[in-house]
Amino acid sequence: MNEIIIAILIIMVFIGLRSTIKHFKGEGSCCGGGTTVKIKRKNIKNIVKKRTAIIEGMHCENCETRIANSFNAMADVSAVVSYKKKMAEITMGKELSDEEITNIIERLGYQVVDIR
Repeated sequence: MNEIIIAILIIMVFIGLRSTIKHFKGEGSCCGGGTTVKIKRKNIKNIVKKRTAIIEGMHCENCETRIANSFNAMADVSAVVSYKKKMAEITMGKELSDEEITNIIERLGYQVVDIR
């Protein structure tokens, strides 16, 4: 009986470790898969404003790619995001309020701690 319990515990630990390793590689379900999507970079010619958002909840390169592409898909807005630094540097050629920036990031499932 004890052998069965030990075997079940070993299997559960193995499954948990495997999921954790996938998560930190950016392959977990919380991040929408691997990092096959590339960041669509662009330059803003007439910069109106620059803001830095401090973000909690990013775990991998795919998280930063999702946020960057959300901003970069907008006209006259560009973002460089770092999950390691927990921040997004947003360059705007048009006015975006802090509330709009927060809404864009939080719709993706992350939390904005501060905007500077």
